[in-house]
Amino acid sequence: MQQSESLTVEQAIANLRGDDLGLRVYAAWWLGRFRVSQPEAVTGLIEALWDEADRTEAGGYPLRRNAARALGKLGDRRAVEPLTHALQCSDFYVREAAAQSLEMLADPTCVPQLLLLLCEKIPDTLPSPEQPDFTQPFDAILEALGTLGATEAISVIQPFLKHPIERVRYAAARALYQLTPDPLDAKQYGDILVQALSGHDLQLRRAALADLGAIGYMGAATAIAETLAENSLKLIALKGLLEHQMRRSPEGELSAAAVRVMDLMDSLL
Repeated sequence: MQQSESLTVEQAIANLRGDDLGLRVYAAWWLGRFRVSQPEAVTGLIEALWDEADRTEAGGYPLRRNAARALGKLGDRRAVEPLTHALQCSDFYVREAAAQSLEMLADPTCVPQLLLLLCEKIPDTLPSPEQPDFTQPFDAILEALGTLGATEAISVIQPFLKHPIERVRYAAARALYQLTPDPLDAKQYGDILVQALSGHDLQLRRAALADLGAIGYMGAATAIAETLAENSLKLIALKGLLEHQMRRSPEGELSAAAVRVMDLMDSLL
């Protein structure tokens, strides 16, 4: 298989539309990895969302998965409608990738379909192959709804705070923090994620770090710095807090909160 050093944009686009399934799957990944946003690349990736040739014995669609992931990275709004339709795909990982990419594209027109998926009102979908009781990519859907500002989803999201899967509960807390307008009311959801930083599972602590960085919850700053996790991940989370603070501050000014976060980042370097 051609490697990234030798593959050109033209070859990748041609491979995406070729007959070799292995090269097609690789090309879809490559175009996303290197952010190739040429119209021909976007068109080819959108077409790949309907592919029927590359299907696993379990019913998955590897090419569709890579295409859905790539489209979110390219920033082309032409992908919003096709990705919204991909939320109906039977393949769990296609639905997950579509929800994540729709979050990246930041177009709220997909919210009604995300809500249907969250409420499990889309028929003929398969659960996660690794976790059959995980019927939908709830965490990806919840995170997308939060980022897209879907305040109409608050009452639907609330029950997911009691979901049996921890990362789904964290995703619900993350979304509710983003969707709750009153900072005092939102604090309860940020604190759920802070509590998760002291959990026993490293993967879940990593997930909570990512969530806190995404929402910029300042109440988590010290807890992030003290979490038992890699310093690189703690720095990324603190960077998220800092960016939120910088957006709220007048241009050229550093708030006391921003300085505090910078001090914590320096202590981790």
